[in-house]
Amino acid sequence: MATKRSGKAYYMISAVAAKYDIHPQTLRLYEREGLLKPSRTEGNTRLYSEDDLDQLETILSLTRELGVNLAGVEVILNMRRKMERMQQEVNEFMAYVKKELARGLDDWEQRLSTAMVKSSPTDLVRAGATGATGAPGARRAESAEGADEDEIDVASAVSKRSS
Repeated sequence: MATKRSGKAYYMISAVAAKYDIHPQTLRLYEREGLLKPSRTEGNTRLYSEDDLDQLETILSLTRELGVNLAGVEVILNMRRKMERMQQEVNEFMAYVKKELARGLDDWEQRLSTAMVKSSPTDLVRAGATGATGAPGARRAESAEGADEDEIDVASAVSKRSS
């Protein structure tokens, strides 16, 4: 029997047991083991939500199809929760990095628009990479990883051009 609470469907233990062909005592065992956490009515009747049923389906799949014991199910479910939390943290970090990169690009564009010498970033990169301009400020620098990177000292190049 399904009950409605705050717009969501909840199922009583007898309906869940019949739907999944398990004994109600097995559902109580899963609750005692901490694998399921159904909500309760004021009369202390267990009510299973759709999330509880999804969790139960996972438990039954692990035990029936893969032969995992309840201790193994607990470990697997805990690992899944940790992985979901870690994925959420990675997603939040990626959103932060994207926001910072966008902000940094806006800052860079603003600095270029107010520069004394108007030049696009691609002109600066090409000048340093090819060395064709012979700009006196072009030099090689070692990065932290040890790889060579072209670096242009725009200020010294501008001051030498103007003299």
